[in-house]
Amino acid sequence: MTPRVALVSSERGLRVDPDLPIAAPALREAGVAVDCVRWDDPAVDWAGYDVAVVRSCWDYAWRRAEFLAWAGTVPRLRNDATVLRWNTDKTHLRDVEAAGLPVVPTVWDPVRAADLPDAEEWVVKPSVSAGSRDTARWTDPGDVLAHVAQLTAAGRTAMVQPYQVSVDDAGETALLFLGGRFSHAARKPPMLGRGEGVRQDRNGRRGVRPATATPEQRALAQAVVDALPALVRDALPSRGRDALPSRGRDAAPLLYARIDLVADAAGRPVVLEVELTEPNLFLPQAPPEALPRLVRAVGDAIAA
Repeated sequence: MTPRVALVSSERGLRVDPDLPIAAPALREAGVAVDCVRWDDPAVDWAGYDVAVVRSCWDYAWRRAEFLAWAGTVPRLRNDATVLRWNTDKTHLRDVEAAGLPVVPTVWDPVRAADLPDAEEWVVKPSVSAGSRDTARWTDPGDVLAHVAQLTAAGRTAMVQPYQVSVDDAGETALLFLGGRFSHAARKPPMLGRGEGVRQDRNGRRGVRPATATPEQRALAQAVVDALPALVRDALPSRGRDALPSRGRDAAPLLYARIDLVADAAGRPVVLEVELTEPNLFLPQAPPEALPRLVRAVGDAIAA
């Protein structure tokens, strides 16, 4: 019987995701029946798929509870609901840092200028966000605190990070892992303009180009990926974890992961983002071998 796979997106993602028109034909050529569907389409029979692959569900940020409730009902979801619950709130960076891995310094819900990290510029973002939504770069502590107050008044968690000046010249380096193995890297240009405030029309796909990851970047990204199973497992409330059967206490193997790194003031790579939910895989900019790796990773998930 022909295996069936759903590439799961959102209303907007189905229209503009640049990865879907590349991934879907490659999977079909490999003998897989593929449907590109919305996660919130009530007509979709999720049990009819051998694997449902979460892709461009870019509206989860303002529908997170609904999105996670949906994920919990879908059999054979990749990445699975346990991973999505951990990853869709950027407070998971606390776990990454607690594991001894270097992350961009982050202060949560600061209320005074004295609470801010030592910097000349800061980035403020909500902990639940996608596509730089409700995110801005500020030079004035008063603007930082006003932005934080706006987010917290709406019941959101605000995170403040020192702006990494290396981004202006080098951008961010995104390291892509498929089926648990490093696949390729891409360079993302600066997205936050100095003094432009909050914008909702930023395009994280514009200006992306292929990159060669350094050995130091590879080592850090691999260390993060290696740490993820334990981080996700330990984030489960102990009572809920104990209630699971032994096989269910660990998330399913990651089908994909993207680790976004920047250079700190000393030029060392540090973690900016851990993307396990809906990251662009940058297939248009990827080397030829990346697509077969994705197809193989989906095939492994089908066979698992």
